[in-house]
Amino acid sequence: MRLADLPTPCLVLDRGVLRRNLETMDRSASRLGVALRPHLKTAKSIDVAWLALAGPAARRGGGIAVSTLAEAAYFWSHGIADMLLANAITPDKLARVAALNAAGASVSVVTDDTDTASAIAAQPAPPRTLIEIDSGAHRAGVLPDGDLLLELARRLGPACVGVMTHAGHSYAQRTPEAMTQVAAAERGAVVRAAARLTAAGVDVQVVSVGSTPTALHAAAEPGVTEVRAGVYMFGDLFQSEIFSHGPDDIAVTVLASVIGRRPAEQALLIDAGAIALSMDRSTASGPVDWGYGQMRHLDGSTGYGAAAVRRVWQEHGRVELDPAVAADLPVGTRVRIAPNHICHTAAAHDRYFVVDGGAEVVAIWPRVSGW
Repeated sequence: MRLADLPTPCLVLDRGVLRRNLETMDRSASRLGVALRPHLKTAKSIDVAWLALAGPAARRGGGIAVSTLAEAAYFWSHGIADMLLANAITPDKLARVAALNAAGASVSVVTDDTDTASAIAAQPAPPRTLIEIDSGAHRAGVLPDGDLLLELARRLGPACVGVMTHAGHSYAQRTPEAMTQVAAAERGAVVRAAARLTAAGVDVQVVSVGSTPTALHAAAEPGVTEVRAGVYMFGDLFQSEIFSHGPDDIAVTVLASVIGRRPAEQALLIDAGAIALSMDRSTASGPVDWGYGQMRHLDGSTGYGAAAVRRVWQEHGRVELDPAVAADLPVGTRVRIAPNHICHTAAAHDRYFVVDGGAEVVAIWPRVSGW
């Protein structure tokens, strides 16, 4: 089977680029002297997970991060036991965690809420729990120097094994130097929190940080035990604009077909719209606004210049062509669209059609979905 034979739209994963990206992150974690806990919230694939766990830094940690209990159940069914559910748990989900752990998994949870902490401690077998720290993203977590940190630890009791944070605000930075500064602040927040917990008698075993930009640009991570990152595996246009990787390191693209031509308008229509590509517009704030995605050749090369998907409907995408590049594409022509934010783009798809630098499909890798 070749790319030209596939139904469109669909996801194409270049295994060679994926491996290169995995090796880059593993080397970064090794340089920092910390374990790597790959976050599978984007990939949602056991085939990707095994590759992500193969490097020295990932083997040192031996576990993954997930974002849903559906992911946790899926990866446990394929033999991965050590998992961190990296977004805050609610009390009604604790029974599902308990069932997985009773079956042999080791799912850790996260909280920043006192009532939830009490509910965790009241479980017959409380799961290992990390307190989420706000290191500057202001999305979730408690302040490292506030009273709530110690109150959470008191309520959790022996279930509390450490702290974690996510430097989501790194995505707003536009220079490598700024990324390094955010990484230092991220580290400082969790290390201070961990020191306070240790002084209060908590056996702190895990000090976890995580975002692709900070994991790649951190200068040092003393006091940190692990880094979590996820989007580095596949890359996307936005990550290439914030110095996480180069434009040739985007491993997953959307294969689409030309379904209409508008030569007088220097535009064409493709069968990948808002669902297949997502409505993410993250590159609008970057140096190059790629609309809803960059149009590339069937082989993944960037020979169409500035051609980009500028408007989407549910199943239609309008590509505005680069006037400087001839692109008289007949209906039925296959193209690949590099996405703005692969986490969002991949969500609507149920599998990857895997290539290895060419047009031959060498594997089909399923994805898990749901919550």
